[in-house]
Amino acid sequence: MTAAVDDDLWSAVGDPTRRRMLDLLLANGDGTATSLSEQLPVTRQAIAKHLAVLDRVGLVHASPAGRERRYRVDEAQLARAVAQLSSVGAAWDARLRRIKQIAEAIQRGKDQHGTQQ
Repeated sequence: MTAAVDDDLWSAVGDPTRRRMLDLLLANGDGTATSLSEQLPVTRQAIAKHLAVLDRVGLVHASPAGRERRYRVDEAQLARAVAQLSSVGAAWDARLRRIKQIAEAIQRGKDQHGTQQ
């Protein structure tokens, strides 16, 4: 892999609620803890904590909006996360192909020994 995997970033996108929040923010352009809590089966306080995690890793940025903060997805940071996921996926695909080749070679060896007896 060319870029080091950012464990905090992976942890942030590893949570299904946070992924759903990112989906909603991307679909709506932005949102507040209140607006997100109206669309998810999670309390506003829990949403605020999830948003803090996403903000800490740079996936969202907040700006003041009256008594609340309006959150927007940082598309560059999201693209970085997607690139990391893709890179790790490609590395695992290569590993799995190699494991398959080894297993097939072992099976061929067993088949050859079985026919010689």
